[in-house]
Amino acid sequence: MKILFLVPYPLNEAPSQRFRFEQYFTILKNKGHQIQTQSFLSASNGRLFFRPGHPVQKLWVVLTGLSKRIYALGIAPSFDFIFIHREATPLGPPIFEWIIGRVLRKKIIYDFDDAIWLTDRVDEPASLKFLKWRHKVKNICRWSYKISCGNEYLRGYALEFNSNTIYNPTTIDCESNNSQRHHQKKINEQLVIGWTGSHSTIKYLQRIELVLQKIESQFPHVSFLVIADQPPALQLNRLTFVKWNAGTEVEDLLNMDIGIMPLPDDEWAKGKCGFKALQYMALQIPTVASPVGVNVEIIEHGKNGLLASSEEEWTLALQKLIEDKTLRDQLGKNGRETVIKSYSVVSNSSTFLSLFE
Repeated sequence: MKILFLVPYPLNEAPSQRFRFEQYFTILKNKGHQIQTQSFLSASNGRLFFRPGHPVQKLWVVLTGLSKRIYALGIAPSFDFIFIHREATPLGPPIFEWIIGRVLRKKIIYDFDDAIWLTDRVDEPASLKFLKWRHKVKNICRWSYKISCGNEYLRGYALEFNSNTIYNPTTIDCESNNSQRHHQKKINEQLVIGWTGSHSTIKYLQRIELVLQKIESQFPHVSFLVIADQPPALQLNRLTFVKWNAGTEVEDLLNMDIGIMPLPDDEWAKGKCGFKALQYMALQIPTVASPVGVNVEIIEHGKNGLLASSEEEWTLALQKLIEDKTLRDQLGKNGRETVIKSYSVVSNSSTFLSLFE
């Protein structure tokens, strides 16, 4: 089969792309499939696109991306499948999807891992809502041959418009990423509580800032690590910020002794696919997460991780892990086993390949 991947971002940069389909490219090629990718944004203009201001330059970025998509329409007839991640264009109605699915009659594989028909920005201006045109998601679902959803909540939405919808979880390549926790901690060595994410999700970490301040005050040997594309505005004395880098991602994560994933309990968060938790667990890092969405399916409280809702529960969970190394080791070991069994590339390969049958 010949497969054209229409994606928002350059390869090897965006977690949603890397861990949903890019890591399957070798498997697809080994099965004899031919693949080609086209990103709407380039590495340079992508960084510009998400910075405040620069309206003229951003217009040029959009026009450049649209010209690439017009070219994609020209080559689309030679492909058996058109794999679209999230949307063909970040703004406006689904014109390209309509042409591909309805005019060219090509088989669209539509993949998304967030509740992209919604937004988590409560103060979003009406003009941006209009530009984003989020209600296009249901139309793309209707025009698609198959839909690939990152969790059952997203699948439930897609099923309203297309019965040919598959639960395809976000996965970790545990074969190549076989780094093992832990090195032995010295008695007075800092124990690190860590979080990783992007600028758009740092606000979730801020939800438990008071908890982290309490932990910092109570345990002098505990420090904090944030790995992201920009530093967080957290009032913590022992906080280290590391700028995210694909080349050192695993090495940086392995500096954590405890990984955290706080989330609000709302419709947007229910669309999350538990990726942070899976990253921690794959590296045997004991994990504490909010019991929201797919997290309650990934984590069995007390067995392969801990779940916490209130500030009191978050405080107790972190205290327990800080004080009990045996528990940290056991949860870390069980967490990795969970990922290997249910959320790894190997365990999910047949599901991913079924998209192209």
